[in-house]
Amino acid sequence: MNFTKVKTGAKSLLALTFILLVQACASTTAIPTADNVGQDVTGVDGRPKLVVGIVVDQMRYDFLYRYWDKYSEGGFKKLVKQGFNFKNTQYSYVPTYTGPGHASIFTGSVPAINGIIGNAWFDRSTGTSMYCVEDKTVKTVGSTSDAGLMSPRNLLTTTITDELRLSNNMQSKVVAIALKDRGAILPAGHTANGAYWFDSPTGNWITSTFYANELPAWVREFNNQKHPDRLMQEVWNTLLPIEQYTESTADDMPWERALPGEKHPVFPHNIPALKGKDYELIRSIPAGNRLTTDFALAALRGENLGKGKHTDFLALSYSTPDYTGHSFGPNSIEVQDVYLRLDREIEELINVLEKEVGKGNVLMFLTADHGAAHVPAYMESLKIPSGIATSGVMSDSLELHLNKTFGKGRWVERYTNQQVYLNHKTIAGKKLTRLEVQEAAANYVMRFDGVAKAITAEAIQRAGWAGGLMSRLESGYNAQRSGDVIVVLQPGWFEGYGNGPQKGTTHGSYSNYDTHVPLVWYGWKVKPGESSAETAVSDIAPTIASWLYIQEPNGSVGKPLQELMK
Repeated sequence: MNFTKVKTGAKSLLALTFILLVQACASTTAIPTADNVGQDVTGVDGRPKLVVGIVVDQMRYDFLYRYWDKYSEGGFKKLVKQGFNFKNTQYSYVPTYTGPGHASIFTGSVPAINGIIGNAWFDRSTGTSMYCVEDKTVKTVGSTSDAGLMSPRNLLTTTITDELRLSNNMQSKVVAIALKDRGAILPAGHTANGAYWFDSPTGNWITSTFYANELPAWVREFNNQKHPDRLMQEVWNTLLPIEQYTESTADDMPWERALPGEKHPVFPHNIPALKGKDYELIRSIPAGNRLTTDFALAALRGENLGKGKHTDFLALSYSTPDYTGHSFGPNSIEVQDVYLRLDREIEELINVLEKEVGKGNVLMFLTADHGAAHVPAYMESLKIPSGIATSGVMSDSLELHLNKTFGKGRWVERYTNQQVYLNHKTIAGKKLTRLEVQEAAANYVMRFDGVAKAITAEAIQRAGWAGGLMSRLESGYNAQRSGDVIVVLQPGWFEGYGNGPQKGTTHGSYSNYDTHVPLVWYGWKVKPGESSAETAVSDIAPTIASWLYIQEPNGSVGKPLQELMK
């Protein structure tokens, strides 16, 4: 045997093998996984080109099906039929408000960790209320109003959008949009390229100097087109003949709140006649969703989202359903009409994204920041237990009781978000312990109608629960920002304000009508299906992180959901 020839032949074979391997690797830059081996993988490096997170403000889970027969085939139905639907997705904390909801979705966390315990909370250091995205160190960009004095500085953790930017040295683009400032800022996180919200005095989309010192050209161009002026010239009538709205109660129910300037909450709503000095009204009518969709499409094109070398992220929150829901309640024709119209806009959004970015290149999810309660007056008309607890009466009465029990002093600093903030200086001055005053306050508020439980902060901090109501309270409690006593109302009850008749609805409770929300995934690598497995809103961010091969947010408590999508 000629050993030299064999050795040379082996070298040639190894060289050829190496060349073939290099060519194979060069043919695709996809990250090899069990999911994509042997498959064609679209997107950027085995990842989607664009992630689109849609949050519908105040979308109860049942709205996905309540109006099913009247939805188009290309909107909500398409997401459900061609996507993966998690039918039992819950918020794992209370209270369920807009700020905490958006924070939880994008941090994969809970208020106990990310710090967003409400839309606002009592700040003991200043003795005033702190709005969840308030920031007096920045300035408004795009308006002379103070609506831009906002930033994510109160958010204590990273978001999935932050982690995406951090993963590639800030080369991914992140843009967040909502009529509400908190609906844009909290999803945008701390590192976004842009977060934009609506300024009622001017009708402009604005931002703050936290993000940029001037608006991009495409935003200025959009604002100059004066879309709100055009949209508010349209009378709001029902999309379908009103007699077809059989899924809702009759028009002009006594528990519905009329739009500002109206005498009765009935169709048609004469929007041109109701417009005041500014554009605030657009938030409460379908035109608000239309404006949001138009601006989102302008952002898609203005920022060339999904067209770069790295995955981009568009966070889009539809705020109008919350405004409409608060006024008219979840059983109203107005709310149904908002959803039927939003369905058509979701269809338009999907079509544009798939046409301009590519059908296999976009990963979408749709969820909500909270649900909503039925209006108590409506429930009472059906002989179903419900009611309204008046916070002012409770707070004043508790103050008198603590004065009688422990001596004269200012005992209650604030009652907000169903939490009692006691005056720690008064407690210390009377040489009392916080626990004994907390327990006295908790025992007293249990006397009020509609109160199911009152739990002291000491009890929450000293114990741990594996599930149920107490676990939700613990997850919603932040030691630096929460109150001394947490008040839990009976199912069907919610906190009201003022002395007059309460109309419309609200949210914030531990009940499933507030915590149970939709979660549908659609697009890139998502196979059609559904699951009734219990999942949490905090699972959304780690699921995205797993798909994108990036770190989950630093306060995340959720789990990736891919194993359930089979």
